[in-house]
Amino acid sequence: MNAADYQSFAEAWEARATIRTRPRRLLENDDKLIYPLSRQPLVLSATFQRECPQQRDFVLVQSLYKFINDVVIFETEIVDRTARSIAKDRFAIGYPFACRYDAMTVVVDEDYHALVALDFMQQTLDLTGIEPIALPAEIELSRAIPAAMAQVPDELRSAVELICVAIAENTLTNDVAAFARDDTVKASVKGLMADHLLDEGRHSTFWARLVRIYWQGATEPERQAIARMLPVFIGQYLTNDIQKDFDLRLIAQLNIPARTREALEREMQAMAFPINRQHPLLGNILRFFRSSSMLDSACVQHALADYLP
Repeated sequence: MNAADYQSFAEAWEARATIRTRPRRLLENDDKLIYPLSRQPLVLSATFQRECPQQRDFVLVQSLYKFINDVVIFETEIVDRTARSIAKDRFAIGYPFACRYDAMTVVVDEDYHALVALDFMQQTLDLTGIEPIALPAEIELSRAIPAAMAQVPDELRSAVELICVAIAENTLTNDVAAFARDDTVKASVKGLMADHLLDEGRHSTFWARLVRIYWQGATEPERQAIARMLPVFIGQYLTNDIQKDFDLRLIAQLNIPARTREALEREMQAMAFPINRQHPLLGNILRFFRSSSMLDSACVQHALADYLP
């Protein structure tokens, strides 16, 4: 695909974007979960289930707060920055007007997602009375993108930024889809995720197409330089350091004996997924490399050899 072949999704956005079509989601006061058990291994640990299962809802509410906080950081500080730069024709890689128009719809969508997330956080606080503990000021991408950009010459940093955001948007889409399918959680939470997914499916395609346009026009030395940074980005992106720090702070807030706290901390330390081809998010990342055509390049195949099946 080259820039001249790009087809805008403006009509689909007008007809389907959640900011155009979805009502406000209201949090129910029912017995369903506010956050999936499968997304918070702490509550599934043997020690937790044996020693303090009554604290489950507190942990799940705090986990929802972190998820919302992560969404706000991701949407407003990372995706918004790149999309807005493209939309205003200030990005180092030039794109035609149709791309820039679609980029502005991404800006609108992402800022709306952040607004909806904050609304849901306030609704949760009003319903439960549970105040959030200290939430992280950054997410994994906040570290991974600068680390990746530092691996390449200045003239390739915008391309690396584009590719990293595209990887994250494609990974997020599949992650949100799993959340939206979980029947154990409240209908409003599932609806919130389904709304988000409707937009993110469009976004993931948009970013993959922009990367494909760039990659098709990149020189072989440019491709090789970018390929070399990919393992650095993946290693930083898939780390669980920020989540682990949050979980340890969460454990510290539980009203439990010191021996129980120490046991929970040991179990949480052992729960991280190794960053290898078995990592649960790696399949999403590889799908992006295929759809963007990057994986057709030998240099990318070589750089990702440790992750390929």
